[in-house]
Amino acid sequence: MTLLEVSELRLAFGGLVAIDGLSFSVGEAEIVSVIGPNGAGKTSAFNCVTGFYRPTGGTIAFDGQSLLGKRPSAVAAAGISRTFQNLRLFGELSVLDNVRAGSHLRLKQSVFDALLHTPRYRRTERACTAEANHWLDFVGLRGDRYSEARNLPYGEQRRVEIARALAREPRLLLLDEPAAGLNHAEKTEMLDLIRRIRDLGIAIVLIEHDMGLVMQVSERIVVLNFGKEIADGRPEEVRRDPAVIEAYLGSDTHA
Repeated sequence: MTLLEVSELRLAFGGLVAIDGLSFSVGEAEIVSVIGPNGAGKTSAFNCVTGFYRPTGGTIAFDGQSLLGKRPSAVAAAGISRTFQNLRLFGELSVLDNVRAGSHLRLKQSVFDALLHTPRYRRTERACTAEANHWLDFVGLRGDRYSEARNLPYGEQRRVEIARALAREPRLLLLDEPAAGLNHAEKTEMLDLIRRIRDLGIAIVLIEHDMGLVMQVSERIVVLNFGKEIADGRPEEVRRDPAVIEAYLGSDTHA
């Protein structure tokens, strides 16, 4: 079943075209990588799907419903969660509170409950804490959960951001360069984590420059170059595609 359907997506900033006719789909519990050289339009596509950018053309549908014109909060409520190329944690908050923030988007709690610390408020807070600890266990966090998030090593902060995204209980998770800045051992662990997330029934769209990781984890790969889709297929097909090879390595212009 198709979960996300992007069709003829176009995004322009004045005279600069960032995305030019991009089309791809993502099925339930499928891992799809979106790759391409720097400036190809990958993160811009993520920003269109999640409501941070308003496309200038095309359609985006999630579970059969249009996402066009929806705010990021409405997109998240529909079942799409994401991480960012540059970490966006609340550095001064504890690791646990960063992940609790993800759970709070789903759990019902009024201002009245919070001010008076009603039984519902206390139940909600206990549920948030339990869920946050569950997802921190799931991603394999090793650091102190009560220390400020900014005090964790970079690789551990990546895990916290993914745990916060999972705390929203998404059906689709968008990961923007999750292996950036990680060492070899951490990348191996990230590969395993991505597969375990998929095994929960969550579809994943991945932007990543580490081609080794992409080729191992992806079920399909979409390749962009200068905002245009130049390939869409299984890893072994994309690896041999002449247009992909040229986009990454360049063509021989010598006579």
